[in-house]
Amino acid sequence: MAPPSDLRDWIARLERDGELVRIGTEVDARLEVTEIVDRTVKAGGPALLFEHVKGSAHALLINQFGTERRMAMAFDAPSLDAVSERLTDVLELQPPQGLIEKVRGLQKLKSIADSRPQKVRRGPVHDIVLQGDDVDLALLPVQRCWPGDPAPFITLPAVITRDPRNGTRNVGMYRMQVIDRRTTFMHWQIHKDGRADWLATDGRIPVAVALGLDPITAYSASAPLPKHIDELMLAGFLRGEPVELVQGVTVELEVPAHAEIVLEGYIERDEVGTEGPFGDHTGYYTAPEPFPVFHITAMTMRRDAVYPSIVVGKPPQEDAWLGKATERIFLPAIRATVPEIVDYDLPVAGAFHNCCIVSIKKAFPGHAHKVMHAIWGLGMLSLTKAVVVVDSHVDVHDYAQVLFYAGANVDPKRDVVIAEGPLDHLDHAPERQFMGGKLGIDATAKLPEEGARPWPQEIEMSPEIRDLVDRRWAEYGLESVVAAGNGRLGQTLRSLRQLQRR
Repeated sequence: MAPPSDLRDWIARLERDGELVRIGTEVDARLEVTEIVDRTVKAGGPALLFEHVKGSAHALLINQFGTERRMAMAFDAPSLDAVSERLTDVLELQPPQGLIEKVRGLQKLKSIADSRPQKVRRGPVHDIVLQGDDVDLALLPVQRCWPGDPAPFITLPAVITRDPRNGTRNVGMYRMQVIDRRTTFMHWQIHKDGRADWLATDGRIPVAVALGLDPITAYSASAPLPKHIDELMLAGFLRGEPVELVQGVTVELEVPAHAEIVLEGYIERDEVGTEGPFGDHTGYYTAPEPFPVFHITAMTMRRDAVYPSIVVGKPPQEDAWLGKATERIFLPAIRATVPEIVDYDLPVAGAFHNCCIVSIKKAFPGHAHKVMHAIWGLGMLSLTKAVVVVDSHVDVHDYAQVLFYAGANVDPKRDVVIAEGPLDHLDHAPERQFMGGKLGIDATAKLPEEGARPWPQEIEMSPEIRDLVDRRWAEYGLESVVAAGNGRLGQTLRSLRQLQRR
């Protein structure tokens, strides 16, 4: 089975697998939906399709990415790590040494070439075309998520622009505050490629916003790709088939042919207004700031279009799994740049950009410090506020284990690094916006050259005795007290991890 071809195929699969609930009761997109979703996400509940949203004829889909299982289902993969293996094969592509290697290399190159978006003459997104005075965002069940939000916000868009200098396409996910029937703000943060495209124009930049995509293409809009790599090509590669595009009705941009809804329009170079506040993934309202204004010239949609949304707020929220997908999928790319990295984890509770735990194959004095600074110079990871480095045998996803080594192996005077650098646009903690302190913690075992006394041996039972106890466990009569590998200590640690995830 291939990944879902469009949003409707995805909804059908979710429903078939018991991962979606249809809600026929009328609900209000103003706050009520958020409270329903917040409770559902935190309980690990299903995707929700609200079929009757007050004031709108369109259904609202939310929490489609809200668990690890659904995120893996979106890629038609057994796990998110399995998705990353697809990229590993490409990134490790080496000059072939023999005939078999040449054939395999050609197959990989063909797969990449076949991933480029494909233009078609017509798509279902043009079933209904509204222009001029007929455009009305009030037709859509756009959410006002939190009490302090001043207006409804579009929260799951794929915003399409082209670099005015070289024509390179960019697809990004940026929130859009509704101003009136035909205008919104565009939240182009300082580090985002969409903002760079806007600042590069000397007049007006055309913009298209696709809503309701197949889950892989929707995810790709959030992926932190280098500016020269087309997000739609990544989507095609992960889908195993190209994304089909049609020419926009009022803009010189191509848009996904199977999107549920597309908003076409433009942004002027020097037109900005005050956007926000907004209840954000940081768990706080981000302050009002000046952002550009998006003017809508056309709204196109499929018949009975489904509007997609997402709620962000105090973690965990649905966006946690979009972030975890990025963490897993881009591990091969990070290893390609910093090969000593074994694994890394961006804790959901740390809103991803606040903390990075990384394990390394330590080879020389100061190696952990080298990796910290590499992380602080690596794409969007450069915005990371704190980096914790552990040895290769430590499970970076087991926070109790990481905390043990951060306590046991660290002399704060020697092993803590305080630096300064760029921080996330939304980070309210630093004295100056966009810039602030960085914290590095070297929790690796220390070498003599790093000023350590003779390092003690860790306590560990011999493999022979572990195997012996495994074989004889049933003889001890302890099943009612503690199951092998599932005892009270294990239950306690799992409970602690669950608390950490809340």
